[in-house]
Amino acid sequence: MSSSKSIPSPILQKISAEQAYHYRIVPSGEQNGTLFFKTDQKVSSQLQQELEIVLDLKVDFKYCESEELQKLLARHYRKSKEPSTSGLSYSSDFLERLLLNAKSVGSSDIHFEPYENRCRVRFRIDGKLLEQYSIEPNEYPSIINKIKIRAELDIAEKRLPQDGRISMKSEEIEFDIRVSSLPTLNGEKLVLRILSKDTSSLNLEQLGFSAEELEIFKESIKNPNGIILISGPTGSGKTTTLYATLKHLNNDSTNILTVEDPIEYTLEGINQVQLKENIGLDFSSTLKTFLRQDPDIIMVGEIRDVQTANMAIRAALTGHLVLSTIHTNSAWATVSRLIDMGVPPFLIASTLNISIAQRLVRILCSKCRTKVPLNYNELPKNFKPSIHLKTHYKAVGCSSCHYTGYNGRKAIYEILPITKELKKPIKSNEIQISDYIEKNNIRTLKSNAMRLVLDGVTTIEEVYSLLTD
Repeated sequence: MSSSKSIPSPILQKISAEQAYHYRIVPSGEQNGTLFFKTDQKVSSQLQQELEIVLDLKVDFKYCESEELQKLLARHYRKSKEPSTSGLSYSSDFLERLLLNAKSVGSSDIHFEPYENRCRVRFRIDGKLLEQYSIEPNEYPSIINKIKIRAELDIAEKRLPQDGRISMKSEEIEFDIRVSSLPTLNGEKLVLRILSKDTSSLNLEQLGFSAEELEIFKESIKNPNGIILISGPTGSGKTTTLYATLKHLNNDSTNILTVEDPIEYTLEGINQVQLKENIGLDFSSTLKTFLRQDPDIIMVGEIRDVQTANMAIRAALTGHLVLSTIHTNSAWATVSRLIDMGVPPFLIASTLNISIAQRLVRILCSKCRTKVPLNYNELPKNFKPSIHLKTHYKAVGCSSCHYTGYNGRKAIYEILPITKELKKPIKSNEIQISDYIEKNNIRTLKSNAMRLVLDGVTTIEEVYSLLTD
């Protein structure tokens, strides 16, 4: 079976995904000006001439079995997840085609990376980076400049990081792109974050909450005041949970204000403010202004410092519901983080309604997952499962999942409502609450991760880091 390493990206990018599937061909190599293809059909002289005209190269073919070709197509050329984009009239511009291709295959980020002898473009799909294109070093600067011009960045400034934004719009599709440039040894590295304007998928019921967890969460957001904090590392889906919550709370009788960096979804009926720290528009100053805007619900993109934390607590104390995110490893660690920032424990106890920790895990492809006996050596050494497992599922790979073994992602949650019983350890800054968690049957990230393994939703490899915590 061919791997992505056996066919270099410069060879693969000689044809588009549409051409590969239309002609049922996959390039396998190039020699002396001739491009070699694998195919499962008899190639006529007419088809060969057509391809030579289209590609402006001499072509040659090698027959392979249909099964092998299908694997190569699925592995190296992703079909669009959004059929409507197939009608887009791509310009001849490489950048335009690349951005639309990234959006259509479900990529969340695009990485442009310069090295000494080559430059590459990688897409992040389902949380993993995959190399898609190779760019000649002499062509790389012009592509970077085109992106910087569209993002309204200074093309003459190559020594300092810059941030910008691009809007992509056509008859069928509309989305924004956040652009971040970083000077490196061999040139500027760019990361483009694709920001969707489609909010149809923002639904609390579809995020990954269990029925019991969803009920607890919905009950907590019914409170007219207090703070709801969602924690987790970058890329764990915190913002998506926040937006789904805002969409659930949004109605004609509620004034919702948000301050974000960046605005990832545009929600009708919600007043959204883009952070601009270079002119003094930061989280804490914007929150101060929000309190004079007669809000019912306030969403702060992230609590980064004590000023923002104190302003959020002040807003909660004056009768507003505040939603925000914070970088911690567990729901209880959020409390410790706030105390470490300098927030008085008694204020945390009186304003925090619920603390939530979350992670994203890849979901096993239902068409090719395989049940195998469990070898306990596969589990972390210090981890002892509460449920005896005899079997689990392994990722295999098929055409439906592009031979990755996974298809999509879902969130795992750890929900900790701040009850009267918990307010006492918060005020006294007690670190250990394991007895409380066990007594109240609170499902931790670890136990929920193991439940997904037990149910065959994901693999041990995917949740390994959670089991070691």
